[in-house]
Amino acid sequence: MILEEGLRVLKIEAEAILQLVKSLDQRFVDAVLLCDACRGRVVVIGMGKSGIIGKKIAATLASTGTPAFFLHPAEALHGDLGMVLKDDIVLILSYSGETGEVLNLIPSLKRQHLKIIAITGDVKSTLAKASDIVLDVSVSEEACPLGLAPTASTTASLAIGDALAIALLSKRGFKKEDFAFFHPGGALGRNLLLKVEEVMHKGNTVPKVFEETPMREVILEMTSKKLGMTTVLSSDAKLAGIITDGDLRRLILPSQDNERPDIFSLPAKEVMSGKPKTIRREALVAEAINLMESSSITTLIITTPLDFVEGVVHLHDILKTKII
Repeated sequence: MILEEGLRVLKIEAEAILQLVKSLDQRFVDAVLLCDACRGRVVVIGMGKSGIIGKKIAATLASTGTPAFFLHPAEALHGDLGMVLKDDIVLILSYSGETGEVLNLIPSLKRQHLKIIAITGDVKSTLAKASDIVLDVSVSEEACPLGLAPTASTTASLAIGDALAIALLSKRGFKKEDFAFFHPGGALGRNLLLKVEEVMHKGNTVPKVFEETPMREVILEMTSKKLGMTTVLSSDAKLAGIITDGDLRRLILPSQDNERPDIFSLPAKEVMSGKPKTIRREALVAEAINLMESSSITTLIITTPLDFVEGVVHLHDILKTKII
C-alpha cells in the first residue's frame, strides 16, 4: 500500500511535467527574451507554497547569471516594495491566480510600469489578465488525494522555473567559469576555479635527474622528494621522460631466465618511460583530474610550451583540496 501510494504520486507529478512539455509555446520564448533584455533584476513573488517555489526559482536564476531575488508579497505591502526598481521585471507565482496578497501588489507594480510574467494554473484569472506574459502550469490533478496540498502544481511551477533559468543560461552563453564565479565556496567553486599552479610542487621540491644519471642517484632523488617518481631531463634540460616507483618494481623483478639486472649500473634513460603525460600550470585542477583518470596515473608533470619542467602535481595534492 505504501509503495503503491508513492508510485502514484510520482506518476502524477511526472505527468504534470510531461503536460508542460506538450504545452510549452511562444509565451515561454517571450518570457526568456524579456528576462534576457531586462536591465534590472527579476523580482520573484509568491505566497505560501508558491512562495517557497519562488525562492528556489530566484536562487536558480541568480546562480546562473540572471540577477534575481525573492520578495514576499505581504512584506512588499508593508514597505519592501521599495526594493523594486524601474528597470526590474516581476515574476509572480500563484496557481489560482487569485491570491489576495499578490493581487494587492498589482496596482503598485503597474504604476511603476513594470513588466509582469505570471506562472499560474488559470490563464483566465485576475493575475493572468493583469500580466504581460502568462506561463500556464495547470495540472489535471494534484497528487494529494484530498486535493488540498499543492503537489503536482508546485512541481510544474518549479520545473517551468528551472526551464526559464536554463534557457536564459543558454541564451547568454553562460560558462562553467561564470557559474564558478557565483559559487566560490565549497567543492563546486574550488573544482571549477582552482588551477594546477596552485597545488603543484615547484622549485627544489620537484624531483629531477638527467638521462645519464646513474640509477643509484635516481633512487636517492626519488626517495628524498617523496613523490614516488622523478622527471628525467635531456642534456638541454627539457623533459625526456619519467621514472616511477612502478618502473623500479618492474625492473627488479626476476626476468624469465631468473636473472636480475644490475639496476645500479643503468643510466636513467634506459629505465624511464618516454612521453609522460603533461599539463600546463594555468590548466584547471578539474582538467588534471580528468587526465589522470583517463590515463590511470597519479602524477602529472607541469611543463612550459618549450617542454621545460615547471612542477609536478600528485593525486594526493588534489585530494587535500577536497574537491573530489
